Amino acid sequence: MGRLMIRGADVDGRLVDVSIDGDRIVAVAAASTPGRRAAPVPTGAVPAGADVVEAGGGALLPGLHDHHIHLLALAAAAGSVPVGPADAGTAEGFPRVLRTADRALAPGRWIRAVGYHESVAGPIDRDALDALVPARPVRIQHRGGAMWVLNSAGLAEVGLAGRPDGGGADASAPDAPAGVERAADGRITGRLYGLDGWLGERVPREPLDLEAVGGMLLRFGVTGVTDATPTERIDDMATLAAAVGDGSLPQRVVVTGGGGLDPRPGAIEWGPVKLVVADHRLPSVGDLSRAIETAHRQGRTVALHCVTRVALLLALAAWDEVGARDGDRIEHGAVVHPEEAVRIARHRLTVVTQPAFVAERGDDYLADVEPDDRPYLWRCAGLLEAGIAVGGSTDAPFGPADPWRAIAAAVERRTAGGRVLGAGERVSARRALDLFLGPPEAPGGPSRRVVAGAPADLCLLTVPLDEALRHPSASLVAATVRAGRLTRPVRAV
Repeated sequence: MGRLMIRGADVDGRLVDVSIDGDRIVAVAAASTPGRRAAPVPTGAVPAGADVVEAGGGALLPGLHDHHIHLLALAAAAGSVPVGPADAGTAEGFPRVLRTADRALAPGRWIRAVGYHESVAGPIDRDALDALVPARPVRIQHRGGAMWVLNSAGLAEVGLAGRPDGGGADASAPDAPAGVERAADGRITGRLYGLDGWLGERVPREPLDLEAVGGMLLRFGVTGVTDATPTERIDDMATLAAAVGDGSLPQRVVVTGGGGLDPRPGAIEWGPVKLVVADHRLPSVGDLSRAIETAHRQGRTVALHCVTRVALLLALAAWDEVGARDGDRIEHGAVVHPEEAVRIARHRLTVVTQPAFVAERGDDYLADVEPDDRPYLWRCAGLLEAGIAVGGSTDAPFGPADPWRAIAAAVERRTAGGRVLGAGERVSARRALDLFLGPPEAPGGPSRRVVAGAPADLCLLTVPLDEALRHPSASLVAATVRAGRLTRPVRAV
């Protein structure tokens, strides 16, 4: 590792020169010449052999950390067919998108489509997909991430049907796993819930370009992520570890994983055990309590996936029974009523939220969510006021991977249609940025700072922070430094 000086940067409202040696910041000193652009530094003031980056008064921040993302799914999404409301658009557009993909692919290849929502063409099942693409295997993921829908050809490929027409075929799958939906007559509908791992073992694996994912995140100023996938597959962890180890994925990577994984040393770091309180198959309070206790006995915290109020109430009942450990987290917390906020605060739990869903899905929420729940959707300000630590994340690929969009959404709380959803949950732009500056191990904790001794994981903006916060945008990211390396070329500043 070499030496680097970032000269004339705005840090905490001061114009400073930041010296980096290896993967650490070694000095933060007043800029040699004040002003919008620093004048040339005398030769002796630059560490020998150091590369110099002219910040030109742009803000220098700790690198952003996305506290809840799905790296392998994000890589897979790049090779998938987008069929969300912004992609397929209408009931007429959905068939067109699938048939175009069918014509473009070689025979036998799967169509993998992502981002579907009922607002596109209503509820879909195997029959609806068979009418559009009868001969090629198709799998479509709902934008919530928990459900896949397969056509009959796809069901046959994974052993759940014997003939493309599906007639009488389901009798050959009496031992289908829980999560495979059946109609009243026993016929498999094509909807699979919570079976990502099971399905992943039965469909061809496409090459994943994690280097492209890492490069995209660097463009956003993201130097670290927490992968919140509840996988039990050690191969998935090995894939991530290999990408981190060879530099393809330059970010610091913390993983959760399911309780069945055995944490081991390597290029990735182990975070909480991920437990899913799935609304399509709610666990008992006893089962959930035992899972939390098991993780705690192993010396690990837990991250509980809770989207609906029912799931949150179940999770809180389990914590009431066994107690919480410092660092236990609620993932999403999409609906948190005031009485639940009091209980969350009492247990000192953290909520890791995704503000961008307000901007991306807010109009659907206003149409579909019960009126009593709408004021408490994707809360931020109210949770903070209740004394709850709140961390920010994107949930990519189920939300946009750009954390600056989440920051802007936390400030504006405005839907795509221009309506405000939960005005009382707005936070200042500075507070919204802080959602992504908490320590990886403590989302919502004190924001990391650019100080001597801190890791040299940094995000340089083209403008001072006050100016950037007026209109938060990834377009303002000039450069990213990860572990002391300038991993992205500097834009003109």
